[in-house]
Amino acid sequence: MVDAAVRPSTTPAEPQDAAHTPQIDVAAVNDALMGTWADTRREAREMIKDSAFWRKDELGKDEHRERVLSQLHLLVENKAVHRAFPKSLGGEENNGANIAGFEELVVADPSLQIKSGVQWGLFGSAILQLGTTEHHEKWLPGVMDLSIPGAFAMTEIGHGSDVAAVGTTATYDPATEEFVIHTPFRAATKEYLGNAALHGIAATVFAQLITNGVNHGVHCFYVPLRGEDGNDLPGIGREDDGLKGGLNGIDNGRLSFDQVRIPRTNLLNRYGDVAADGTYSSAIDSPGRRFFTMLGTLVQGRVSLDGAASWASALALKIAITYATQRRQFDGADGQEVVLLDYGKHQRRLLPRLATTYAQIFAHDEFLQKFDGVFSGRIDTPADREDLETLAAALKPLSTWHALDTLQEAREACGGAGFMFENRLVGLRADLDIYVTFEGDNNVLLQLVGKRLLTDYAQQFQGKDAAALAKFAVGMTAGKVFHGAGLRQLGQAVSDFGQVSRSVERGLREEQQHDLLAGRVQQMVADIASRLRPGAKDKALGARLFNENQAELIEAARAHGELLQWEAFTDAVHEIEDADTKKVLTWLRDLFGLQLIEKHLAWHLINGRLSTQRAAAVSSYIDRLCARLRPYALDLVDAFGYEPEHVRAPIASGIEKQRQDEARAYYADLEASGQAPVREKKVKREPLGDLKQR
Repeated sequence: MVDAAVRPSTTPAEPQDAAHTPQIDVAAVNDALMGTWADTRREAREMIKDSAFWRKDELGKDEHRERVLSQLHLLVENKAVHRAFPKSLGGEENNGANIAGFEELVVADPSLQIKSGVQWGLFGSAILQLGTTEHHEKWLPGVMDLSIPGAFAMTEIGHGSDVAAVGTTATYDPATEEFVIHTPFRAATKEYLGNAALHGIAATVFAQLITNGVNHGVHCFYVPLRGEDGNDLPGIGREDDGLKGGLNGIDNGRLSFDQVRIPRTNLLNRYGDVAADGTYSSAIDSPGRRFFTMLGTLVQGRVSLDGAASWASALALKIAITYATQRRQFDGADGQEVVLLDYGKHQRRLLPRLATTYAQIFAHDEFLQKFDGVFSGRIDTPADREDLETLAAALKPLSTWHALDTLQEAREACGGAGFMFENRLVGLRADLDIYVTFEGDNNVLLQLVGKRLLTDYAQQFQGKDAAALAKFAVGMTAGKVFHGAGLRQLGQAVSDFGQVSRSVERGLREEQQHDLLAGRVQQMVADIASRLRPGAKDKALGARLFNENQAELIEAARAHGELLQWEAFTDAVHEIEDADTKKVLTWLRDLFGLQLIEKHLAWHLINGRLSTQRAAAVSSYIDRLCARLRPYALDLVDAFGYEPEHVRAPIASGIEKQRQDEARAYYADLEASGQAPVREKKVKREPLGDLKQR
């Protein structure tokens, strides 16, 4: 299959009619999926082959917590936690490798992945990114070797994603040169904090900095929680969140503060400082920009959730597709039971999700490259940081939602076996549930993306004269905004190409898929901007109009994230050198693109992007793509590179094939022996005497 730009003038033959059947270079696909930091990923996977890192399903909450704490010490012993920290302290200053390594822990135990992320990716990173050299030298060695286990105290009971509105205060007292950390009301209690219930002896606390009667907004403070005697310090309130829906290896809890005093120098003052006399200073004049700059330094949590969720989806599909190629159910035309993945519906359940997982993994590597560039300082400009934050807010929601959907569908696709805890799917589904609200509720994050899209849209018109604006307005008629010739061509009659299914295949290839996906984002943003325009100078009207269009804005942001994933998948396909492998991955990319188009067929029809006939043919072509990809399903999940120690699901171990082969051999032997009982239907068709004579 070739790209639309260079397609032949004749309709290509179907693969099953071709003399050559493509073969996948699994190793090459694995290299592509493992991405920029493949060596680190492989190193991490080799480490977690050790059963000491594995989740023990039979453990209760308390035992699970202690096991995960012991696993963190094992990470320290294996030098798996130092990659992002300064070289002067024994680190590597390799931010991309750091995230890549931590993401791989999800297949060992998601509780291990998240608790390690709390310790080194949040608590430690807050000190590293928001503090200065003095703070680094004082606390980071203890963070790195786990002698200072800590909590990241940002979220409050009353304010989750709305960090700017947290209620905790840090009021400066110039008489003693101390900050007074205080929880003024119950809703300001810090909540859901890993390491807070038991293990944390310090916390990075986000609070409203007040000095000389002025609130300078949210800043971060290093607050000790326990003394050397192991007891909580005066004024520290600590509560255990108890049993949760998942991740019970993490000691989540609440922290509150009753007039807790800390030294002035415990303010992590990279972006804002308070002098001994209480004078506040910052290199960033705008309070809003200062706040978002501080939060932007902590974006790695969203980066790691995007990657971990994508690889958890890969593991689920490795289990479900392996099982589906072995488990047999219902007699086929030849009288033999059919393996599940040979059923069209089963292909439809799993293969589009496989395509999406590939897209997400490829997009994540590009995302991780951007993160590493910003945090290494190579491309660290305000624009780069804004782009990184937008990427994080666009991709983390899609991958975490997809993980829950894939784990659930994989569970159902494995029937009762999928519901058994030993087969991993229900446990992973429970543990990853919280990922959709970790580091920001997904809908709130997508709203941030939508606002950025509106800003970028508006910037197109800055400085434009009346003639240019009028020309643009003409282009908006009949819903044709940004509609280029290539898109209009998709509205041609299907008879232009003959057979309906082939017209879709030839007419919705790479270039046209991109046009449809990009055009949808652009038109949705343009339409929303047009509806919001009357409220530009009326604050109340603007708020009402924004609220009325909020759902569509979030949907536009989601479409933008899907477009980014499609583009990353396409770039990855272009990098593949082996022709057969590129062909199969092109089919998989097409499956991803077309199922996105299918999901929004109504929009494409309403807005004149597809003819009715062509839209009707999209689903049938997806079915054909699934059938085309069926022979490569095992290779495509094997390319994830998971070994038995990573999978640890009996139904994906080959045991199901053994059972099925045993059953088939039993019935074959019975039939050959002449002792097989006669089926009742056959008795009714022929006299019993005739049957006995045979």
